[in-house]
Amino acid sequence: QVQLVESGGGLVQPGGSLRLSCAASGSIVSITRMGWYRQAAGKQRESVATITSDGSTNYADSVKGRFTISRDNAKNTVYLQMNSLKSEDTAVYYCTITTKFRYWGQGTQVTVSS
Repeated sequence: QVQLVESGGGLVQPGGSLRLSCAASGSIVSITRMGWYRQAAGKQRESVATITSDGSTNYADSVKGRFTISRDNAKNTVYLQMNSLKSEDTAVYYCTITTKFRYWGQGTQVTVSS
């Protein structure tokens, strides 16, 4: 059984920053890809950023230059540094990892509002 525990969400003003963390635990052999998705109210879940085991990253166009994804392989943890936050970044953020299967976290709310 694999568990993902997310932390770091909250309320922030436009232009502010937040750092999300997601720690994976359980029967993990090898994580090939880790990533963050988000789902705003009334919208479909969308990919925000992904990172492979060799450190290759991919970002949604809407967050390029503002968000940075990173991972600590020793800790099976993925991070999302979010800077220059905008109101349109408001959403529930989910982390995901891919091993032999794909696993999802429970989600953490990020609200950008003045």
